[in-house]
Amino acid sequence: MGIETQKKNDFTKGTMAGNILKMAAPMTLALVINVLYSVVDRMYIGHMEGVGTVALAGIGLTIPIIAVISAFQSLCSSGGAPLCSIARGEGNNKKAELILGNAFSLLLILGVILTAVGLAVKEPVLRAAGATDNTFEYADEYMETYLFGTVFVMIGLGMNAFINAQGFARTGMLTVLLGAVVNIALDPVFIFVFDMGVRGAALATIIAQLCSTVWVIGFLTGKKAILKLRLKNLRLSGKVVAKTLSLGVSGFTMAVTGSAVGILNNAKLQVLGGDIYISVMAVVNSLREIVIMPNQGITAGAQPVLGYNYGARRYSRVRDGIKTVFLLSLAVNAFMWILMLALPALFIRIFNSDPGLLEAGIPGIRIYFMLFVFMALQLTGQCVFTGLGMAKHAVFFSILRKGILVIPLILLLPRLFGLGVNGVFLAEPISDVLGGCACFATMYFTVWRKLEKE
Repeated sequence: MGIETQKKNDFTKGTMAGNILKMAAPMTLALVINVLYSVVDRMYIGHMEGVGTVALAGIGLTIPIIAVISAFQSLCSSGGAPLCSIARGEGNNKKAELILGNAFSLLLILGVILTAVGLAVKEPVLRAAGATDNTFEYADEYMETYLFGTVFVMIGLGMNAFINAQGFARTGMLTVLLGAVVNIALDPVFIFVFDMGVRGAALATIIAQLCSTVWVIGFLTGKKAILKLRLKNLRLSGKVVAKTLSLGVSGFTMAVTGSAVGILNNAKLQVLGGDIYISVMAVVNSLREIVIMPNQGITAGAQPVLGYNYGARRYSRVRDGIKTVFLLSLAVNAFMWILMLALPALFIRIFNSDPGLLEAGIPGIRIYFMLFVFMALQLTGQCVFTGLGMAKHAVFFSILRKGILVIPLILLLPRLFGLGVNGVFLAEPISDVLGGCACFATMYFTVWRKLEKE
């Protein structure tokens, strides 16, 4: 059974486009479903009678802070999973299982630390992020409850990447589907029936993540897995940890800088426009999660395929894979870009129909997504760098777009030409163009042309 499964998941066979699509389709669906964890929470909260808009603003304040937890999860999974794929492509399953076991231990340790630190600093961080007396109560209740489920979030999401890395994309999709179904079912019960409000939304989320965690561990210790989670591999190896973290720094940096941008966005918007613009940014962040998910599904599906073929020294196939990633990302981005520009009011009403939110949100969404199509360049470059284990390049371009471009633009643009709040929204499309072009061009000259020669 194990030999047949390995042959089935041999990515040097068949077309690269076929392999990537076979992986990307269920992984894209899984990621879109995963968005429901947070987006459905915000949809229900936004429709709470009498307090929906303020409660939505409170939850919006927690989004960039929760992204930090996701960053640490990504540090282990986006670093370990590509290394696992490369080792499997080399035929070294023993090494791949050691990477998997060490990643599990790292996720568990970091989950416990983040819970303790988060509970200790949540109030000053929320205040710094722009929480007012009106919104703090809702932000604090959600954040406090969510933090108690940090370990489940880390392991459920983090270890699922290692299921996908083995070629079991459908199983990975079921992991997320299980959690999403539980979350969607429990949300209205806890929020409205038990009258728990935002605390109920957070509780539904962590119970859902607990279910996903049990499922993931069950699969990785079961008979169907090619690479298994074994007790002997849980002992941390300095060499494995160093390689995992060095490659994972790319995903970590992208998430942390994204979190920093989110906190700065909220703080600036609070000063320039008040609580209503915090609600607008909560909607914008929710929509961005939705539109970016298909792209992340493509890149997540492509990374194990690219890494496997790179480890097997099938360089012409790697080039074919890069072409496929770019064309798919471009098509998906163009479609999402058109939707955001054409139907902003429709998307806002999913969360709340407050006239003030619509008035402020429609131009904000159109400005924020006006050049979103260029993200295809950034995502393709990052996918290649991470999938082939090129940690330094992946880290640099993660920092470039958010840290070097977006943050200074958020601080500068509102002061120019009377842009005000529009300047905050304008920072994102400018960075989409500059960061995307720089990342893709570097990938072309440092990877594409090198693979052509080899």
